[in-house]
Amino acid sequence: SLLLPSREALATWILVPQVCSSFAAGPRQYDGTFYEFHTYCLKPSKMNEFLENFKKNIRLQTAHSELVGYWSVEFGGRVNKAFHIWKYDNFTHRTEVRKALAKDKKCEEQFLIPNLALIDKQESEITYPVPWCGPALWGDAFKRALNAHVNRGYSKLVGVFHTEYGALNRVHVLWWNESADSRAAGRHQSHEDPRVMAAVRKSVNYLVSQENMFLIPTSFSPLK
Repeated sequence: SLLLPSREALATWILVPQVCSSFAAGPRQYDGTFYEFHTYCLKPSKMNEFLENFKKNIRLQTAHSELVGYWSVEFGGRVNKAFHIWKYDNFTHRTEVRKALAKDKKCEEQFLIPNLALIDKQESEITYPVPWCGPALWGDAFKRALNAHVNRGYSKLVGVFHTEYGALNRVHVLWWNESADSRAAGRHQSHEDPRVMAAVRKSVNYLVSQENMFLIPTSFSPLK
């Protein structure tokens, strides 16, 4: 992640191949809805087995909570990594889901325990959609930089989230691209657009670090 002097961060995630929903940044939300980002690092050679088990038994977990999307990391950072997003109405809702999962013996025996043996490392972040009325120092410049890409058709924005728990002062930006080649073409065009570059130059003044990952949706991912 490229971090900012204000300690804000930007992490960019690329989604393929088709957007079926979006999470646009807008006014500050007043309900308790949040999104939990899970990142699993799998043991070497266990990725296919892990995803196959998820595909076969994911219904056991989605019976309790809402899956937004599930992806494998194609490149950018560590390989053998799975990234998924779950939606909760509030923290009470999440607590109720966790209790229900703990009591669900079928889910535990067929889904959770077999997968735990394949996981090397787990990370969790609680995130909220970024409210453009909220982020002070970096908000306006960041919004202009994103809109410069979106309004000129260089990429499609899926959602913008900021962390509440996990690595603080981090912003996740989810983009959709048809392929890695179309993403590269869009990047090359945007780098030659003076309006885009002017907006980006103002935004990066707040960055401290940045990282990109290219994500491939699984067959059972609601968001594709």
